[in-house]
Amino acid sequence: MPHGDHVKTTHQVTAERLQAAHDRPVLEVPTLDEPVLIESLQMLHKNGNYYVLARSTDGAEGLSFCNAKARHLYPILNQLIIPYFVGKDARDLEGHLWEVYRHSSNYKLLGQALWNPVAWVEMAILDLLGRVTQKSITDLLGGAVRDRCPFYVASSRRDSTPEEEIDHLQMLVDETYAQAIKFRVGGRMSRNEDAMPDRTPKLIELSRKHFGDEMDIHADSNSSYDPPQAIEVGRMLEDINAVYFEEPCPFDHLEDTKTVTDTLDLPVSGGEQEASDRRFRWMIQHGAVNIVQPDLHYYGGLIRSARVSRMAALADMPTTVHISGGMGFVYMLIFAAFTPDIGRYQEYKRGIEKVADLFDPALKIENGEMTIPQGPGTGITDFSSFVEEAQVIS
Repeated sequence: MPHGDHVKTTHQVTAERLQAAHDRPVLEVPTLDEPVLIESLQMLHKNGNYYVLARSTDGAEGLSFCNAKARHLYPILNQLIIPYFVGKDARDLEGHLWEVYRHSSNYKLLGQALWNPVAWVEMAILDLLGRVTQKSITDLLGGAVRDRCPFYVASSRRDSTPEEEIDHLQMLVDETYAQAIKFRVGGRMSRNEDAMPDRTPKLIELSRKHFGDEMDIHADSNSSYDPPQAIEVGRMLEDINAVYFEEPCPFDHLEDTKTVTDTLDLPVSGGEQEASDRRFRWMIQHGAVNIVQPDLHYYGGLIRSARVSRMAALADMPTTVHISGGMGFVYMLIFAAFTPDIGRYQEYKRGIEKVADLFDPALKIENGEMTIPQGPGTGITDFSSFVEEAQVIS
């Protein structure tokens, strides 16, 4: 049987119960009696990084960290998303996530083109609200259930031999004392082709042989396989007692993914590319996966992702979010703080230690665990170093 606390525990829940869980309010701003009106939202660019700066009519500010999609999607942000939010009351942020979807027929852009820009705005407004109320975003979204979380280290490469991958993963483990690893199998949307001949079976076998029985192992195929091939690779992963198998089939082929999930004993995860709350509801209701993985940027932010986790909880599914963006780990840690069932591990991104001292208290990475931001908003005490001399993208 696979390692871990979550081994095929998914059970069926009605669509009505899932929808009711989804629709419950997430955001809590009880200390604000007066409106917090959004005066401006700006995308900023500095040293290859993108940010959204929110400012209220009272002069409060909040900052969000965008992912790399910003370099392509800023026109949608500036032309279709920001105009909706200017002049709105930040306290009503949760309702605005629906209204901006309707605004200017934005729903016709359903997908990452729409929800990434919405996420950047949502996260900036949440940071602003946190600084106004002197509460963490975690407190605004239900309160902390943990102050640290275990992590896995991952390799994003497919141009490496199995031996090179093992060396790279060992280096990451040596850096962090992580108790779990993840590597990529298949060829990434490759219609069953491996990245190089026999790389996947050799890497799977070598990973357990090298790291021993105590290491938890994840594998991600990035939509590489049809069901028969996915099941074959899944059986290899079961043979080494892997933790889970991520996105075995093309991400939008939910029926194929369900076939693999129903067949394997190994938990299957997915949802990184998903943009629809109704498709997440279908995945959860029908057990298409065992672990849901919304991306906090791709899916539209923390509030929408929290709604997915509430639905998943009814089916005993963990929500282990996907991370995009260089500073995306900040939002992953915040999500992990307020979400009861996040699975066994979250993803570690190298470079966190370079910004750890910007938080109060400083973030710590030790013994395979990360601490959670504690201070107001995102927990960054002073974000001026990110915005000083930044270029406004207009």
